[in-house]
Amino acid sequence: MANDVWVYIEHKEGAISPMSFELLGIGKELASGFGSNLCAFVIGAKVDDLAKEAGAYGASKVYAVEGDVFKDFRGEAYAKAAAFLLDKYKPEVALFRATIMGTDVAAAAAAQLGFGLCTDTIGLAMDGGKVKMTRAAFGGNFSVSVVNEKAAPQIATVRPKAFAMPEKGAGTAEVVKESFSVADADISTKVVEFLQSASAVNLVEADIIVSGGRGLGNEAGFEMLQQLADMLGGAVGASRAAVDSEWIPYEHQVGQTGKTVKPKIYIACGISGAIQHLAGMRTSDCIVAINKDPDAPIFKAATFGIVGDYKEVVPKMIEKFKSKLGK
Repeated sequence: MANDVWVYIEHKEGAISPMSFELLGIGKELASGFGSNLCAFVIGAKVDDLAKEAGAYGASKVYAVEGDVFKDFRGEAYAKAAAFLLDKYKPEVALFRATIMGTDVAAAAAAQLGFGLCTDTIGLAMDGGKVKMTRAAFGGNFSVSVVNEKAAPQIATVRPKAFAMPEKGAGTAEVVKESFSVADADISTKVVEFLQSASAVNLVEADIIVSGGRGLGNEAGFEMLQQLADMLGGAVGASRAAVDSEWIPYEHQVGQTGKTVKPKIYIACGISGAIQHLAGMRTSDCIVAINKDPDAPIFKAATFGIVGDYKEVVPKMIEKFKSKLGK
């Protein structure tokens, strides 16, 4: 139990965030290195179905804290429950997704336990009986590896899509429900209502992203990119320059000060390739760059490069995909 690997199961509206399964995949490799068990832990109002799914992706045991106070996500309440579980069982490693919710819980729980935290991890490997955690630094130009030698669990948040998604199996997990409660009055926040942003976009889990930068010239350029993204079933992203110009809302920003993404295809239109932007998308499986400047830095990171005006190239792409996809 002491050297087990734990994965936090993040969920929303009764559904597990898919990247939690990705963590179970790398968690299984680490557990194998320790000769220990892969376990999951989940916090919520009703957790039975969530625990069942974790078992199908490799968890042998799921530790659960259940209660009405956990019906809506509130970082303070969830962190108290997470800290309770981690302190009681003291696994060797605890992995969280590097998302707003995952980082909120991980950071607060680590602070309560007095342990360190490696954030936005992109690499995990066994090293001398400990887990070496690697993260990007200096805008993605360098990587830094750290090992927590003094505390267990080693806690890390892991960048979405940093590891391969495991296959779903028919496995089941033993569910251990722990008795832990926190009074609603002791939580400093209260959920009044959820409001969906009109510009909400899920870039992190998108398989195809069509992004635009300063080279689009104006906000009308994003209407064309949206057409291409819709055609491909993808999402629209943007560089900081385009967001700062108020051509598109911040929710679409990709880069060091925006979202970090790893789609199967990233199409960059009118994006020069500043290091801050590359830090957020350089690990995409395939990068297609469209830019009028043949010396634009984006071409050095691109899988395919097209020197030309996006106003001429993108319509031809839309026409071609329309023909190929029968739309």
